Amino acid sequence: MTVDEAAEGQRVDNFLIRHLRGVPKSHIYRLLRSGQVRVNGGRIRAHYRLRPGDRLRVPPVRVATQPLSHGPPPRLVDRLTAAILQEDADFIVLDKPCGVAVHGGTGNPWGVIETLRAAWPGSSRLTLAHRLDRDTSGCLVLARRRRALLGFQDALRAGTVTKEYLVLLHGRLERRRRVEVPLVRQAGAMRAGVGGKPARTEFEIVQSLPDATLVRARLHTGRMHQIRVHAAHLGHPVLGDEKYGDFAANRAWRRRGLRRIFLHAARIAFRFEGRGVEAEASLPPELDAVLSQAQVAS
Repeated sequence: MTVDEAAEGQRVDNFLIRHLRGVPKSHIYRLLRSGQVRVNGGRIRAHYRLRPGDRLRVPPVRVATQPLSHGPPPRLVDRLTAAILQEDADFIVLDKPCGVAVHGGTGNPWGVIETLRAAWPGSSRLTLAHRLDRDTSGCLVLARRRRALLGFQDALRAGTVTKEYLVLLHGRLERRRRVEVPLVRQAGAMRAGVGGKPARTEFEIVQSLPDATLVRARLHTGRMHQIRVHAAHLGHPVLGDEKYGDFAANRAWRRRGLRRIFLHAARIAFRFEGRGVEAEASLPPELDAVLSQAQVAS
């Protein structure tokens, strides 16, 4: 296929995930790694950004997808519509609920982006400007126009997007900490290590509890699982984190009502074409209740 202007600047992996709906992401990345996907006759990596006029060759793949003609679940549409924090001609900022993926998969085709595109007439060009993990709640930016998407991505690369998270860490953090440790992808996860991609996170204490610390984490880079890995590197993993966390602490806090990771994108701010865009998402009720109970117990 030939890439048009609508896909300009989009990563080839994200382009394929959108266009090969029903194909597992693992298979798409396997095609990229093995060189079966070609751009202008040459091999490319997953992070290659498409340009208008690029000739994209994709091998035959079997698409096993659930029919989408029935439309998204009405309850999910209502839930996402009610979660809109602000919107204009360029962006929508959503308070994404925990447990809702930003992209649909083979088991559930209705992620945030598929649901809103299907539910709103004329929203076929709506695009995720960045991502949040399924179990992370909070501020998620969607772009309504290609120009807005590229502007947000430029701001991300320039480091001018402010992203703040409320996070409950295991143990007592005694002072504000800055972590500047590279992150390395290894066997489907991330770890702190030499030779990886630069990553910087600041942890500012909001409230100290006897056995935990509520912090405001500020991201200065946007690596996968960055807050979770940097928190674990400090020796104070995020509570409820089943991949990088302290499993004994997670079990104890589960008995205290924490049934998800305590990681919430509380604020995002950036500038686009001379104006400021800013949104804040309050702590979800289930996390607020856990925190209130911990305060009473202390």
